[in-house]
Amino acid sequence: MRSYGIEPVLIKGLAAAYFYPSGQLRMSVDMDLAVSAKDHSLAKQICFADVAGLAIDLHDELRHLDTVPWPDLFSNSVTVDIDGAPIRFLRPEDHLRVLCLHWLTDGGVYKDRLWDVYYIVSRRERDFDWDRVFDPVSPRRQRWLKCVLGLAEKYLGLDLDRTPAAGAAATLPQWLIRTVEKEWSEKVPLIPLGACLGDRKMLFQQFARRLPPNPIQATIDMEGDFDTRSRLYFQVASSIRRSLHLSRLSPQRLDL
Repeated sequence: MRSYGIEPVLIKGLAAAYFYPSGQLRMSVDMDLAVSAKDHSLAKQICFADVAGLAIDLHDELRHLDTVPWPDLFSNSVTVDIDGAPIRFLRPEDHLRVLCLHWLTDGGVYKDRLWDVYYIVSRRERDFDWDRVFDPVSPRRQRWLKCVLGLAEKYLGLDLDRTPAAGAAATLPQWLIRTVEKEWSEKVPLIPLGACLGDRKMLFQQFARRLPPNPIQATIDMEGDFDTRSRLYFQVASSIRRSLHLSRLSPQRLDL
């Protein structure tokens, strides 16, 4: 991509793994690269041609994962030497927001991915800027972030003392606690619908797995408030939106 004048930013899985302790494996099924909107079309062509065969999830900036403008995120990004090559990452404060939002977008289904949040916080540098984490986003999103941090505190023992999220575990909404515990106890793993098209039984299981709609995912879809009394509005509205989106996709794109 650099040979074409494009500078990608590594996010999510492989970038999260950088913060894990030595010897602690963090599995990742693909490489998440974010590029500017103006470069996205060319970057997509490169991914299909020049690097065909690599599992690359190409992001057009950060879309729903963050509301901070891309130029701001890029100008604050950092390069890290990985085996002699400079790899560009979001600065840790920005990446923490992305990791939290991505975890919520998945409906809190993957308890193991909560370790991404744990390690980026517990292994932060002394100059880590908490104002940079919270101040650029809305109060609603700030609440989302503190809830994810609170879950990492409650279930993984993340130390949040002397941070703006101190005591977050004590303020978690009960519906959120019930949802994650239910999801973590599910025996049927969540699989993309597109991977089930050849197996009717599995496809039926996956549709059933998604009913009723995950309230965390639905709330995030609709930019909802975690502290409102009911999730029903968000679940209905999100289901309609996703159904419309699903109807426009080819079978190969059924990754909901």
